[in-house]
Amino acid sequence: MRIYKNGWFEKFARKEKIEDAALCEAIANADKGLIDADLGNGVIKQRVARPGAGKSGGYRTIIMYRTHERAVFVYGFAKSGKANLDPDELKAYRLAAKLVLALSDTQVSAEVEAGRWMEVKCDDQDL
Repeated sequence: MRIYKNGWFEKFARKEKIEDAALCEAIANADKGLIDADLGNGVIKQRVARPGAGKSGGYRTIIMYRTHERAVFVYGFAKSGKANLDPDELKAYRLAAKLVLALSDTQVSAEVEAGRWMEVKCDDQDL
């Protein structure tokens, strides 16, 4: 399983002090079938705990996800700051997921090399 975050999400995670380990845990749970919300067409929403706190008061993340293959964190928000995605946002994420999940390994490597995506490091966790 390869896990990535886009540039926007990287800035969000850094600002909110969300560690890669928390992202790895969210994907490990998803791979076990523990998905908080399946939004359709390869888009899922997973909760990520706030550093030093639990998931319930934490963050919601939007992930373009294909089981055991690829996950790309693209958006995050605090539950207190936003209730949910609006229908237009959801439609846009579904369309984008279709493209992102169809990228070849070469195309994904190009995104990483260009600095648009960063690979999430999971400390040799078996994902």
